[in-house]
Amino acid sequence: METPLGGDEFAPAQTYLNTSTCGLLPRRAVEAVKRLAEENAAGGPDGVGSFDTVAAARAAFARLAGVDPGRVALGASVSAHVGLVAASLPPGAEVLYAEGDFSSVMTPFVVRGDLRTRSAPLEELAGAVREDTHLVAFSSVQSADGRVADMPAIRAAAAAHGARTLLDASQSAGWLPLDAGAYDYTVAGAYKYLVCPRGASFLTVTEEAQESLVPIHAGWFAGEDRYGSCYGPVQRLAPDARRFDEPPSYLAYHGAEQALEVLLEVGVEEIGRHATALAARFREGAEALGYAPVPAASVVVAVPGLGHLRPALAREGVVTSARAGNLRVSFHLYNTAADVDRALDALDAVGGLDAVAAG
Repeated sequence: METPLGGDEFAPAQTYLNTSTCGLLPRRAVEAVKRLAEENAAGGPDGVGSFDTVAAARAAFARLAGVDPGRVALGASVSAHVGLVAASLPPGAEVLYAEGDFSSVMTPFVVRGDLRTRSAPLEELAGAVREDTHLVAFSSVQSADGRVADMPAIRAAAAAHGARTLLDASQSAGWLPLDAGAYDYTVAGAYKYLVCPRGASFLTVTEEAQESLVPIHAGWFAGEDRYGSCYGPVQRLAPDARRFDEPPSYLAYHGAEQALEVLLEVGVEEIGRHATALAARFREGAEALGYAPVPAASVVVAVPGLGHLRPALAREGVVTSARAGNLRVSFHLYNTAADVDRALDALDAVGGLDAVAAG
């Protein structure tokens, strides 16, 4: 039997192909959350959570993202991070985003009301950057169908026109190597391919971009001296990206420290090779069944028009998702070739029944 890359850290009870919605927690992350919750319930001195553990989670993500920990801010959601960037743009600034991208990537800009927002197809995004474009905001991997953005081309086009870049790596961080320093801002919800508890999210900010970013939700946790910043306006914010921190959910970050260490131990490049090979196996199998998956060099496979099969597949013990009418399956380090084959067998069975019912 094939051993998953994560070894015995993961224990899925069924064929789980839904990491694009929510990753599975490693055992050591579960234990860390339980320890803190039990300490809190017992009124123990460590039940409030640990600054050191939060700092370790920040440092672990920084290693995965290829930046110094001082460039990483903590939060709870991608939309809050993007909202921070949106609030800092000058009135009238143009924001370019990809058509059909995840709503959190563009909605904070749209609701401002005094920004100019414009979209272009993902494949044409680089060519759509103009001289007056202020910011290009896009996802590395599309949530709906797994397409991978041409990130070097978009970066080059933005640089050529003096535009800044915001990359949402939520669907790629953890399996696709991330060079966060190549973008002015990156955001990543950590509960997907970073296999952290929900409530942990990361923002990276270059030193240059930090100068124009207003820490609109700064509180005591963003202060240079946290306990000296509890009362009255914070007098001295942290000098680095920590000034953009939201006070963390300690349960989430205690789990995140452990989860990120699992990924670092296995290696993102190794995880990517493993998971993309599984996705390619599924894509080929789906084509052999007569379906037409969206072409993508990704761990995410979308089969148009089959989203309605998700409940039937779940009854067969195969957990998937339905997005934009697509049946979406997604692979990670805890999946194996046996998962692919079981999913294809289930798709063949429920797809055949569906065809008979339609006929």
